[in-house]
Amino acid sequence: MTSEPLLRLADEIRSEAWDLALSVVEEGLRDDAIPPLTRLGRIAQLGDMPTFIAELAEHLRHPKPERLRRGSRLAALVRDHAREREALGFAPRDIVTEFLVLRRVLWRLIRERNATLDAGDVFVLEERLHDVIDSLVTECVVAYFDRATSELSYKARHDALTDLLNHSSFTRELELELARAKRYGTGVTLVYFDFDGFKEINDTHGHLAGDQALRRVAKLLRGELRQSDLAGRMGGDEFAAFLVESDEDTGPVFLDRLRRRIDELAQSGELLVPAPIAISAGVTRFPEDGEDAETLFATADARLYEAKRASAA
Repeated sequence: MTSEPLLRLADEIRSEAWDLALSVVEEGLRDDAIPPLTRLGRIAQLGDMPTFIAELAEHLRHPKPERLRRGSRLAALVRDHAREREALGFAPRDIVTEFLVLRRVLWRLIRERNATLDAGDVFVLEERLHDVIDSLVTECVVAYFDRATSELSYKARHDALTDLLNHSSFTRELELELARAKRYGTGVTLVYFDFDGFKEINDTHGHLAGDQALRRVAKLLRGELRQSDLAGRMGGDEFAAFLVESDEDTGPVFLDRLRRRIDELAQSGELLVPAPIAISAGVTRFPEDGEDAETLFATADARLYEAKRASAA
């Protein structure tokens, strides 16, 4: 049960939410307590703070445990606020400091109204205020670590230069796809290719040009895949793609289309390499050429080098 003095205070906090949020900004700017605020206009400085203050006032009036739980509307709002603040250059410490400053601003207001509150009201007020602020801070910290963990996981699975899957992640995904193909009786095609004379590209035009060529071909490769297919950089100038629910013509048709697109890219000058770029490739298919990733890769690798020898002859 909320007493009449607390109800009046909650109404006052709600009605003054904008002014209280401005006080948070002003205190955050003082002595550079929250440095990123200095780079923002007034609306951006406020962010969602008026909304948080209104939610806090509502919790003072009608405390509901579900309001503070993970997955609640307030939790989602805090996560969005933290994400937007990070995009504006706020460090996690800056975002948490905002809420600690909010706590100080609210306690100043409470001290000014202290004469209208008895000891019991002050205890209830302190408990509810801390519950909300602690919940906001916790959500910010959890949101930050969730994003950081997600980013680290993504980086661990992807090649830094091309943003394709790295060797181990691609191989793992291929094994999973082969297991699905066995279960449902479908085909999977593995296309494995590399550049002809890539060392000469690096030696003649420099490693920046070589890296540019790898990035552009990786982007082109992604664009040629269906949503269900995947590509990876196996290392150096070696790439692979697997094509799901494929037949015996899928690999050669895909490879022909890929070669034409690489030729178009080279002729446009986007690769920063004046000489034509050619690729050699090996194509294998599950289940005809093997039933596991290691066998399919070994056969594709042998066919790639057969193609390379034939083109050099």
